[in-house]
Amino acid sequence: MPFLPAKDQLDRLKDSVPPVEIIDEAELLDKLERSRAENRPLRIKQGFDASAPDLHIGHAVSIWKLKTFQELGHKVIFLIGDFTGMVGDPSGKSKTRPRLTREQVEANAETYRQQVFRILDPEMTEVRFNSEWHAGRDIYQFLELASHYTVRRMLERDDFWLRFKEEQPISILEFLYPLIQAYDSVALEADVELGGTDQKFNLVLTRHIQRAYGLEPQVLFLMPLLCGTDGNEKMSKSLNNAIGITEAPDEMYGKVMSITDEQLETYFRLATSLSMTEIKARFPCDDPCLVKHELAKHIVSRYHGVEAAEEASKRFFSRFRDKDWPSPKELIQSGHAFKIEDGFLPRIMVGSGSASSGSEARRLIDAGAVSIDGEKFTGGYEIDDIGKPHRVKVGKRRFFLIYSDQAQLKQLC
Repeated sequence: MPFLPAKDQLDRLKDSVPPVEIIDEAELLDKLERSRAENRPLRIKQGFDASAPDLHIGHAVSIWKLKTFQELGHKVIFLIGDFTGMVGDPSGKSKTRPRLTREQVEANAETYRQQVFRILDPEMTEVRFNSEWHAGRDIYQFLELASHYTVRRMLERDDFWLRFKEEQPISILEFLYPLIQAYDSVALEADVELGGTDQKFNLVLTRHIQRAYGLEPQVLFLMPLLCGTDGNEKMSKSLNNAIGITEAPDEMYGKVMSITDEQLETYFRLATSLSMTEIKARFPCDDPCLVKHELAKHIVSRYHGVEAAEEASKRFFSRFRDKDWPSPKELIQSGHAFKIEDGFLPRIMVGSGSASSGSEARRLIDAGAVSIDGEKFTGGYEIDDIGKPHRVKVGKRRFFLIYSDQAQLKQLC
């Protein structure tokens, strides 16, 4: 396909969720102009460490921008950091991050491969794994890579410097992580890389490493970060504040409805395809709840289609506003049925994802926020009768089914 003029491409890339920063915009225009003159697509890269099993709508902020690059005719490289995932990205961490096993990383990587094509065009996407080049590198090649950066420059990174001042441990492995990540762009000969604003240090370092290996440095697209449903932290599966792009429509709709009114405009801006003109027309709003329903429909439609969004909306109004409970069959079909080994309710709640920890589960139980089969649970922390399935409600919108034997499910279906 013929490429648009460079300025027109740049305008498209800056429209609908513009990057927070482009390093360097003049370099990008030059690359786009040369790409058009040579009829050669640019190589656009983004890397994801396979540290959790699901992509969420926070990841999708930049994946949709990758999609725009594809629509302009460029090649996207979706890089799965199976090698770096076993190191652990220290960005923004106040302590050393636990390392994952090879089995955990491989399982997570496979789900990424399946999920990303809900957004990207498979024909214009290379899915790569950084173990392709790192796993076979010898110690001398890693030493060569390490020679291109200094400890002093590493300590310029805020999270490393704070930990250094507070005498918190920083492993040499964590120092190596940004260098290993940077070499990915050398191996892939990337022209442009996308990443969150929290990745700025690593991505700027990558430009330095590319120069050291005789390559033209990539342009950086630093994308905004989406706050999780809790309104406090960056969206993360580990913080139990994420909305997965493959979650069932009802669950996705309910999670969007749980965000604060203050987050509404940001979610419209980062998690929908609406233009800024369309978004600004909705704010300030007299009825945040009504606008939140509109937001939930937009997000569910983006990943499941308009019909699924409409059905999720109807069920939400029926179930949560009219205080109806979903049927056991609905809970089973929507993936909200969990097999239990015993009746210890805090452990059951953590396992279902309705509480992030045992202490949070106990707090919810003590506060009277848990009901079983339509009745507020007041029996301490133990469910006495697990010989039959039970419907559990936590808070205002989390419902799930528990059962102890597969035969119980067959009877319900």
